Amino acid sequence: MKWWQNAVIYQVYPRSFQDSNGDGIGDIPGIISRLDYLKYLGVDAIWLSPVYDSPNDDNGYDISDYQAIHPDFGTMEDMDRLIDEAAERGIRIVMDLVVNHTSDEHQWFVESRKSKTNEYRDFYIWRDPVDGGPPNDMEAAFGGSAWEYDEETEQYYLHLFSKKQPDLNWENENVRQSVYDMMNYWLDKGIGGFRMDVIDLIGKLPDEKITSNGPKLHDYLQELHEATLKGRDVMTVGETWGVTPEAAKLYSDPERHELSMVFQFEHIQLDEKSNQSKWDIKEIDFVEWKEVLTKWQIELKDNGWNSLFWNNHDLPRVVSRYGNDSEYRVESAKLFAILLHLMKGTPYIFQGEEIGMTNRTIESIDEVDDIESINMYNERLDEGYTHEELIHVINVKGRDNARTPMQWDDSDQAGFTTGTPWLPVQPNYKEINVEASRDSSDSIFNTYRQLIQLRKHNPLVVWGDYELLLPDHPSVYAYKRSYKGKTWLIVANVSGKVEHLVSNITNSVGDVIVSNYDKESFDPKQSVLQPYEAIVVELLD
Repeated sequence: MKWWQNAVIYQVYPRSFQDSNGDGIGDIPGIISRLDYLKYLGVDAIWLSPVYDSPNDDNGYDISDYQAIHPDFGTMEDMDRLIDEAAERGIRIVMDLVVNHTSDEHQWFVESRKSKTNEYRDFYIWRDPVDGGPPNDMEAAFGGSAWEYDEETEQYYLHLFSKKQPDLNWENENVRQSVYDMMNYWLDKGIGGFRMDVIDLIGKLPDEKITSNGPKLHDYLQELHEATLKGRDVMTVGETWGVTPEAAKLYSDPERHELSMVFQFEHIQLDEKSNQSKWDIKEIDFVEWKEVLTKWQIELKDNGWNSLFWNNHDLPRVVSRYGNDSEYRVESAKLFAILLHLMKGTPYIFQGEEIGMTNRTIESIDEVDDIESINMYNERLDEGYTHEELIHVINVKGRDNARTPMQWDDSDQAGFTTGTPWLPVQPNYKEINVEASRDSSDSIFNTYRQLIQLRKHNPLVVWGDYELLLPDHPSVYAYKRSYKGKTWLIVANVSGKVEHLVSNITNSVGDVIVSNYDKESFDPKQSVLQPYEAIVVELLD
């Protein structure tokens, strides 16, 4: 067994986690000061969002120097201390790594754009104009054309995201070797691995308008593994938005020597209208939602490995998006924790998820920091959408929802900073904070602690087979996990109304393992489920 197969990973978005010096921006010394909290929670690794030097066009996902720390976050000495002090507490640091693109302020690109004959020219993807315009009609994820014209050399460069994020040319062997050298620099420091940002894009063929899952992608990943990961006890997880279960097996089958696992987003995208953008939202079909989650549990059962998540720095808060963040905030936050953490795979907790932090509600575009949301708002306003429509969808799906400062206590600025925070603290921090959660035995936080311990001490949670029950039920999610003669039943009412459960389960029932309503017994043959009730029991013969 690999360490990451029964691990729980905690994502830290450093800008919003803990500020140590009063400048309103979270930093590495702040993270160090909270390591005991993370140890108490029980997590095994920190996925650390980028702390590299960056002009922050996309909050650090535009890297200008892979081997330097942004001054906002501290120094390389601070980073070394974080790695060491986390290790002392049994916590590994998994670095976020962006190698599909760099910042346009990275020295490679500064050189690349100087002339067509510069030795770094081919580090990036340059093309001549076509009919006086861009090489083709590819669009960037953040809006507009994916091609930016450079007057100095009279060519276009490719950027699948912001124009300040030029795409690296992975067909260039020197690019690949430079990336591997940099990865080994970090691995030699003793980090626990990498989260690979949009890694499915590195095999792109822009002339054919192929972006994800290009024909050389897996060749590159196997070469990367050989050059950096081979023989090291590390974890890698790839961000792969368009991945299928079949493709996920290619990435994560250990026999192929590529990645440990990937993030797949099929369950996240079920609230989007077909063939439209993330901003074109629709109601989730709950039966389809269960089908998708089940498909990933079943398909990766024997080959590959699954990642389990509801939240990250790009997504809205699960309790606000899928649950009820007012009347049933505590119950629904616990429900989503129970549903996820009893599945097979490696669970990820995004900072604040463990205390039920909620989405951020805004009324004006002036309150938005996120470049993706701002670009969408301006483009769609010009297309005739109303201000009210656009603000609504930003409140539902915008990336700032996840990025508000961590709510530590009920003191000024929620204990995040003594200064003015870079993004406003949620007004509900007086009620929703770590200090209040730690002190309450029936809190969301302590449910997460309980679930983490269940995974560590029960092989059934790590290795057990998964079976969906009641697939057509419109609001109840029920499944079984079975391993070496032991079976657990997980039942959740993902709705705000009372449900009368009737099932054909004839087993006798053992102890209640977890319940978000503090039930001491449960009859799966016939039972009443309260709004957002979730319960786990052992089934006996």
